[in-house]
Amino acid sequence: MKNIALIGSTGSIGIQTLNVCRRHPDKFNIVSLAGGLNSDLLLQQVKEFKPLVATCVNEIQVDDSLKTQFSFGENAFLDAIISEADIVVVALVGFKGIYAVLKAIELKKDIALANKESLVVGGELVVNSAKKAGVKILPIDSEHSAIWQSLGLDVEKPFKRIILTASGGAFRDLDYASLEKVTSSDALKHPNWNMGNKITIDCATMVNKGFEVIEAKWLFNTTFDNIDVIIHRESIIHSMVEFVDSSVVAQMGYPSMEVPISLALSYPDRLDTGIKSLDFNSLKSLTFNQVDSKKYPCLDLVVAAGKKGGLYPAVINGANEIAVSKFLSGEIKYKSIYDSLAFATESFADNSKVTFESLCEADAFGRNAVKSFFGE
Repeated sequence: MKNIALIGSTGSIGIQTLNVCRRHPDKFNIVSLAGGLNSDLLLQQVKEFKPLVATCVNEIQVDDSLKTQFSFGENAFLDAIISEADIVVVALVGFKGIYAVLKAIELKKDIALANKESLVVGGELVVNSAKKAGVKILPIDSEHSAIWQSLGLDVEKPFKRIILTASGGAFRDLDYASLEKVTSSDALKHPNWNMGNKITIDCATMVNKGFEVIEAKWLFNTTFDNIDVIIHRESIIHSMVEFVDSSVVAQMGYPSMEVPISLALSYPDRLDTGIKSLDFNSLKSLTFNQVDSKKYPCLDLVVAAGKKGGLYPAVINGANEIAVSKFLSGEIKYKSIYDSLAFATESFADNSKVTFESLCEADAFGRNAVKSFFGE
C-alpha cells in the first residue's frame, strides 16, 4: 500500500489520479489532498478519501464531523506534503509547482511529476537536489512517460535521440493567416486530449512542447541536440527513443493520462488502467509532419531560452503564465502571446547563478515584462 499526497487534486490530473486510486484501493491510500479554487469538489474528495490533511486556496466552512485537518491560503498546498506520504503527486500548474517539488525533496519523498514548469525553470536545482536526497522523479507527462517506458523504465540507459511527438493542438489545420482571428474558446478545443485551460492553450502555441523539450533534457540527462519534435496528429505514439543502432522504440496507446499516472504511482509494477487495448485494425494511418516554425514560433523561442539556460527559462515561463491568462480573459490576441514572450526574453539580461531566490526574481521579471508590453 502506497500513501499518496496529491497536490492539485481538483485539476484534470488530480481528478484522474483519484480515478486510478479508486480502481486500486488495495494499492493506494490518499493521505493528503491539496485543492485549488473548486472547494465543492475538494470537499467531495475529502469525504470519499478521508485524508489526514486537506488544503484549499480559499477558506471554506468545514463539517465538524470530518476528521481531516484543513488549512487555507495560496501556499497552503505545502501543508499537504506530509511525512506520512510515500510519494507526492505534483499536479499544480505553473511556477508554484517548484515549491511543492522542493519541499517533497526536502522530506525525501519520491515525486510523481505532472508539473513540467518545476523542471523548466529550475531543472538543475531540482535534479541535483533530488539526486542528493535519493529522491526519484517519476514522469506523468504522457511524452516523458513514453520516453521512460521506451528506455525500459531506466533513465540511465544510453540512447541516441529522443523524438517528442506533438498533436499540433487546436489550430493544426489552420493556416498562419487564420490565426489572426482565433479566440480562446477556439484554442480550448483540443482535438485529442481533455486537459486544463492553460495547458490546452500551451498546446495550441506549442509553448508546451518547448517546455517538454527542456523537461526531457533534465529528466533524461541529455542535450538539446539529441531531442527532436515532430507533429503526430493522431496522438497514438506518445514519443519515441532512437538507439545507437538506429532502431526506434515507441510507446503507443489511445490518449489517456491515466496510463502514465498509474505507472508513476505503481512503479516498478504495472496495473490495469481500464483503458481499452489499441485496435490496430481500426488505425487507418499514423502520420508525421515537420513542425511549421512560422505557425508555431513559440516552440523555437522556448527552446532557445532553454539553450541559453540559467534564468532564461524562468523568465519565459513567468511571461507565458501572464500572457496565457490575458488571452484566456480576452484581453489580447492569440499572436500577441508570442510577441510578449519575445519581448520578455529580449529584455532580460541578468543571467546570474540559479538559486531558488534568483528563480523567483526571474519569474517576476517575466511576468512584469509582459504586463509592461501591454501597457500596464
